[in-house]
Formats: sequence, structure tokens, C-alpha cells
Amino acid sequence: MMKHAYIFPGQGSQFPGMGKNLYETNAASKALFEKANDILGFRISDTMFAGTDEELKQTKVTQPAIFIHSVIVYKSLPDAKPDMVAGHSLGEFSSLVANSVLNFEDALRLVSIRALAMQKACEVRPSTMAAVLGLADEKVEQICAEVENESFEVVVPANYNCPGQLVISGSVKGIELACARMKEAGAKRALVLPVGGAFHSPLMSPAKEELAAAIEATMFNKPSCPVYQNVVAKAVTDPDEIKKNLIDQLTSPVRWTQSVLSMVSDGATHFTENGPGKVLQGLVQKIYKEAVVDGMS
Repeated sequence: MMKHAYIFPGQGSQFPGMGKNLYETNAASKALFEKANDILGFRISDTMFAGTDEELKQTKVTQPAIFIHSVIVYKSLPDAKPDMVAGHSLGEFSSLVANSVLNFEDALRLVSIRALAMQKACEVRPSTMAAVLGLADEKVEQICAEVENESFEVVVPANYNCPGQLVISGSVKGIELACARMKEAGAKRALVLPVGGAFHSPLMSPAKEELAAAIEATMFNKPSCPVYQNVVAKAVTDPDEIKKNLIDQLTSPVRWTQSVLSMVSDGATHFTENGPGKVLQGLVQKIYKEAVVDGMS
């Protein structure tokens, strides 16, 4: 049976003007934007519609902005009935609103706490991420392990985006050493990314504790369809398991390649990306060429 997966993007897909059209043309969307402004205590909608790239890059803005836009896009669809959902990193929170595990208000509060906690963790120790292109996942994993063992620096696989594209995360020194080694091993590129921290690595442990407390105190409902979570890359329907995986996600890799393949093996043929940009549509096509992909932004 052919199944329809709804997927939600993560950090980096924001753009100035995001959501403005929906605010101006859809009364229900406008009400949700205003509700978000109230919850956050500042007019994030103003920054989304008229802010600069730099303003949108502030962590306290970026993560909530992408979440708000993604959920409002999804809710504006007249007949969205996902058979399964998934989100890339931050996008997992959006997916949990789409399958009714979280309500919009609670999810937005959690996203805001997550963003600020991650920002604080980034300030504790200089750390960064790098994209490695053109090497097999196993080779990247091996080099990360070798660099860690030899240098005692943190460097781990962070985002399995698609075959031949794996983002690594760690201390500034660890990433520098790993990038040099990746190039020696034949990587097309090993490019340090303009991010302020080592997301999805053990260096996010302080943020994980803060987020865990907030998640444990939040009501998680039974999902209307399975969520394919980053940490386990398979269908999850138990609310307690969903909570645990969402907490673990901060210090664990995003297994996006594996999640998409898992959805495909469970019958997904059509993937709709909801939210800013088209990053996930491109990744899905690289992971599974036969997929029908489209997007709403």
C-alpha cells in the first residue's frame, strides 16, 4: 500500500519573509502567529517577515521561527492526512504536532527552551560542525573514532543527511584534525560550517539536562500515526519512548538517511516537506530516487 510521509526541516532553512504570505491571507495562520508571539514574549513574527538574515540567525529566533512556520504551513493544508511523519533535528518537534503528540503551545515552549539551552551549551566550550562530502559513512565514522582516540578531542558523526553527505560535530580542534584526515582519505570536501556549536554531540550534554526536565513535565499524547525519530530511525508510537528519543536526540546523531529508508521499507512513496526551504526534498531524492517529493512553504 502506498503511503504518504510528511517531513519537517531543521535549522538552516530559515529565510527573511518566511510565513508572511500565510499571515496576510489566512486568518487561522494569523491567529497562530499571534499566539506564538504571546508565548515567546516578543514579536517573532516581525523578525520572520521583515528581519535580516543576521537577525534570523540568532538561536532564540531561528529554532522557534522554523518550527512556527513549519507547523502553520502544515495546518494550512486543507486535507493533510499523514500515514507517517518525521523531522530533521529541530523538525522532529514540528512532526510531533502534525501527529498530535504535542499541541502547538507546548511544542513551541519546548523548542524555545531547547534553543536557549543549546545556545548556553555552545558558550561553555568552543565547538563546531563540518560537512564531509564524497566519503562512505563507515569511513567517516572510522576517522572520527581514530581522531578521538589519538587526540582526546570530541569528534562524532552528527547528521547522516544522505549517501555521501555526513556532518560531523565536535571541539574546534577535533573538527580541524578530522577535516584534514577526511581530505587525505579522498573526501571531495570537508567544510567547516558557520555554526556556533557542536550540535548532536556529547558537548550538548548540559542542554540535554535542561531540555529533559521540560520534556518530562510536558503532556505527550498518543500519536495519530507513527513518527520516525532521528535517534532510532524507525517508527515509534509509544509516548514515553518518543519523550526519551527526543531527549537523547540532542547528544545523538540525526539518522536521516536511515529514517527515510525505514519509511520507504514501511511503504512510503510520497514525501511532502512542510516549512521553509527545500533541503529535505533534495535529500529524500538522493536517498530514494523513486520517491515522489513535493513541498509546501
